[in-house]
Amino acid sequence: MKYVKAESVLPPSLLVEIQKYIQGETLYIPKPKVKHRKWGSRSGSRKEIDERNVEIKETFLNGKTIQELAEHHYLSTETIKKIVYRKR
Repeated sequence: MKYVKAESVLPPSLLVEIQKYIQGETLYIPKPKVKHRKWGSRSGSRKEIDERNVEIKETFLNGKTIQELAEHHYLSTETIKKIVYRKR
């Protein structure tokens, strides 16, 4: 996380107003909800995991056991169950 000095980005009147509530502390201002991205969407990890999960579900439907899938993908059986029984 990058820190920015408030006086370099906020108008003086807003800074005075904020100082009524907090002074000399670190304040986190979150992004608007519309700016949030799903985990891994920037790096491409999310896409890879989604593709892996589709493959796991298809393989399960074609007869592989949960234990076999867990060993093949180096995941726990509980994780495999979550993937294959998820509704979507």
